[in-house]
Amino acid sequence: MQSAPHVEFRGVSKTYDGRTMVVQDLDLRVQEGEFFTLLGPSGSGKTTCLMMLAGFEAPSSGEIRLSGRSVQHLPPRKRGIGVVFQNYALFPHMTVRRNLAFPLEVRGISAASRRQRIRQALEVVRLDGFEDRRPAELSGGQQQRVAIARALVFNPSLVLMDEPLGALDRRLREEMQFEIRRMQQDLGVTVVYVTHDQQEAMAMSSRVAVFHRGHIQQVAAPETLYEEPEREFVASFIGDNNMLRGHVRRAERDFCDVETPGGTVRAFPVHHCRPGDSSVLAIRPERVSLTKPGVYTNEFEAVVEDIMFIGDHLRLRLNLCGNPNFVVKVQNIIGHSAVLAGDRVRVGWSVMDCRALPDEEGAGGSALLTTRAAPLRSSPGDAAGVPGSDRAAVPPSTQAV
Repeated sequence: MQSAPHVEFRGVSKTYDGRTMVVQDLDLRVQEGEFFTLLGPSGSGKTTCLMMLAGFEAPSSGEIRLSGRSVQHLPPRKRGIGVVFQNYALFPHMTVRRNLAFPLEVRGISAASRRQRIRQALEVVRLDGFEDRRPAELSGGQQQRVAIARALVFNPSLVLMDEPLGALDRRLREEMQFEIRRMQQDLGVTVVYVTHDQQEAMAMSSRVAVFHRGHIQQVAAPETLYEEPEREFVASFIGDNNMLRGHVRRAERDFCDVETPGGTVRAFPVHHCRPGDSSVLAIRPERVSLTKPGVYTNEFEAVVEDIMFIGDHLRLRLNLCGNPNFVVKVQNIIGHSAVLAGDRVRVGWSVMDCRALPDEEGAGGSALLTTRAAPLRSSPGDAAGVPGSDRAAVPPSTQAV
C-alpha cells in the first residue's frame, strides 16, 4: 500500500477579489524526500501556492494536507515547515546565532539543545565560525546560507523556498544551486521550491510542476519536460524551441503531416489529432542540422538572416516555414567562418524530434506569417530515426519562524 503523499493539494483555488482566480482547481502531490519545484512566469500562481502551503494565505476553496493530515486551521508555526525567502528576512540587529536561536525559542527548545542545533545547522551550510557576525557583515551568499540554516535548525520534514537565489549573481547562484541540492540529499528533507528560472528548476529538481495562469500545465521530471512537452506553453517556456503553426493534413498513429506557410512538415503527434486540426510544432534548435539532400524526412532551404556567436556554438537565424526567427544551433568545431550571414543553407530534422501539439494560442500568433521557405522533397528515412506578480506580502517577523 502506497503511503500518503507528504504534501497534497485537493481542488485548491485562490481568489483575492472574488472574481479573478489566482489558482484554480489545483490537484498536486509531493512525495516525501522529493525536491519539487513550482516553475512559471510572474503571475502564474506558484508563489500563492507556496504561501497557502506555509499557512500565510488561506485557500478560497479546497484542502491542503501534510502527511495525510489537513492543515486548514493550523497556523504557520504549528505546521513544522521551514521557509526561505528571496529577501532572506534575517533580523539585522541580531547575530547569526541569535537569528538561528529565534525559531527554536518560539518552539520552547531548551538552551542546551539550541546550542547543539545551531552548531549542526551551521555545519550543514558550511558557516561554522560565523556565529557572532551580523547580517551586514556577511556576503549575499552567506546571508542566504544563514536563511537556509534557520529554516533547517528546528529539523522540519518540509522546507519551502521562494525564489531564494534571485538576488545573487550568476556564478554564486550556480554554486548555491549545488549546495542546496547537496543539503537536501544529505538530510533527506522534502523541498518545495519556487522559481521562474528554467535552468534552476532543471538543475535542482526531482520533479517540476509548470504553472501558467493559475493552472498546472505538466508535472514531470526535468528531462521529460524538456524532451516530451505535452502542451504548447511547456514547449515554449522550457528551454528553446522553434514553434511552427499550421493545420493537420494527414494523421496516422506515429506521425502526422502538418501544412505550414512554408511547406509540409512531418511530426510526432503528442495527442490524437485529425485532418483539419490546428497544430503547433516544436523543434529544439540543437535537433536541427545543416544537411545534404535526402537525409531527413523534413528538409528545407533558407537564407541565413543573422549569426550570433555564443562561443561553443553559433546560433543561425532563418526565416523558415512561417517563423522569421527559426534558430539552428551549430557547434563551433570547425571555426566561426564556416557559415556566413546571407548563405543559403539546407536544414533538416527527424520526425521524432518534431512534436505536434494542439494550437492553444491560436493561429494569430506571431509565428504564423505568409513568408515562404522553399520546401524540398521528403525522404523515406531520417538520420536520427511561457500579468503582475503572484507574490503575497508576509510580515518579516512571520517569515522568520
